[in-house]
Amino acid sequence: MNFIDYYKILGIDKNATAGDIKKAYRKQARKYHPDLNPNDADANKNFQQINEANEVLSDPEKRKKYDKYGKDWQHAEQFENAKQYQEQSSHFSGQKYSRAQSGSDFSDFFESMFGGSANAGRSRQVKFRGEDYRAQIQLNLTDAYKTHKQTLSANGKNIRITIPAGIENGQTIKIAGHGGTGINGGPNGDLYITFSIANHPGIKRLGNDLYTHVDLELYTAVLGGEITLDTLSGKVKLKVKPETQNGSKVKLKGKGFPAYKKDGQFGDLYITYTVKIPTHLTERQKSLFTELSKS
Repeated sequence: MNFIDYYKILGIDKNATAGDIKKAYRKQARKYHPDLNPNDADANKNFQQINEANEVLSDPEKRKKYDKYGKDWQHAEQFENAKQYQEQSSHFSGQKYSRAQSGSDFSDFFESMFGGSANAGRSRQVKFRGEDYRAQIQLNLTDAYKTHKQTLSANGKNIRITIPAGIENGQTIKIAGHGGTGINGGPNGDLYITFSIANHPGIKRLGNDLYTHVDLELYTAVLGGEITLDTLSGKVKLKVKPETQNGSKVKLKGKGFPAYKKDGQFGDLYITYTVKIPTHLTERQKSLFTELSKS
């Protein structure tokens, strides 16, 4: 695994405060958000790395392990257990064994970290944490709009998970204990799931807010009226003010996307009107427009 410098990704130094990390994350996430960089694979990769860096550095315990072990921070418990075991078993029966003397199958991981080896029989009793797994789930915007369940296969088992409404594109969640099996009775690794969410046709998501365009008949724009709009939460009747201009915008408060793990909280829906110019006019209609233009 190549080393990823989380501090460099967020553009901060190792002395950064929790507030600095939060501020830097928001700035970088806004810059590389997939909705602002559609079809940009590099931006999507940067966005995932930014989320990963924030997940580690914003958690004091994870940050402490990362600062100490670098790319191997997730295996901190294994390092500590191995170090403790090496100290306890460096002498066996009053005699220090070398790898050649003991015929040990001692793990390369252990030896590369601490050097030397220990008695083969006793080394098998060391408990090691299982490997972490990573998976990706693709959702459309309507799926991400509501809390629902999905089943996926990991480590030879089917896992039924609940996906909360408001999940972000590129967001990663952890399912504890569903990674690789631990060694010698050690704990299982974890499963990390990254979500890829496609925009809905005609609707753009930015955070918890939604943006869409609505075609407006010229007569409705001039005289006003009522239209029916399809939203992710269902149909909505909307009053149009007389003399509505092309490109004008309206906001429907609370009709946006649900906030992640915040029941009852929603963003807003922003509508931009596009006034349609009528075509195939009859002679009578042309005459009326001509009359209006002279008045």
